[in-house]
Amino acid sequence: MAKNALLEIKRSLEPHVGQKIMLRANGGRRKTIERSGVLEETYPSVFIVKLDEEQHAFKRVSYSYSDILTQSVEVTVCNDDGQVQITYIQH
Repeated sequence: MAKNALLEIKRSLEPHVGQKIMLRANGGRRKTIERSGVLEETYPSVFIVKLDEEQHAFKRVSYSYSDILTQSVEVTVCNDDGQVQITYIQH
């Protein structure tokens, strides 16, 4: 069951490769980390985000699809004008 859910999350992110996204990640100890960047690539187990350079020390970050499944990461895909297109979060 979980493997199908992970595959479904991967398939739903694939069409958005190259688009701007916003990430909200659990940073531990009641901290939430918010980052923005471009969805660069999807792989079988992880997806890569190229971060906006002026805002972050790291150039790229990767998250697993299970991070979305376990609600550790929330991904919001944005249009070119910055408006929210769709949010990926498991309930």
